[in-house]
Amino acid sequence: MNVDANRLNAELDSALAEAIARIQTEHLDLAPAHTTAFHHSNIVVVVMGRVLTHAEKLLAQNGSHGDVAAVRHLFQQEMETDFRAAVERLTGHKVIAFLSANNLEPDLAAEVFILDAPL
Repeated sequence: MNVDANRLNAELDSALAEAIARIQTEHLDLAPAHTTAFHHSNIVVVVMGRVLTHAEKLLAQNGSHGDVAAVRHLFQQEMETDFRAAVERLTGHKVIAFLSANNLEPDLAAEVFILDAPL
């Protein structure tokens, strides 16, 4: 891979990370502490750290892990349309599948997008 291709890949990954973090922030009024994205073939992965709200952290600390996971799942369903649109706009490819997961400790979220063709 040449230097120009590496630069373009890094720029795309950065744009994907920024877009997903911005959507998360708009929906939840809380910016992730850090976000990273990478892609390979037709797969885009975005990982965000420290995404739980103060209330979610308190619930998790008090043993309500299942409730926090359920609420997070609802949040991700609400953001899915915006997430898909951002990835499609930035990659020029259709998202054919979206997978989303949260981990409470450490506080991480992963958004995985499967595209209709390799980048």
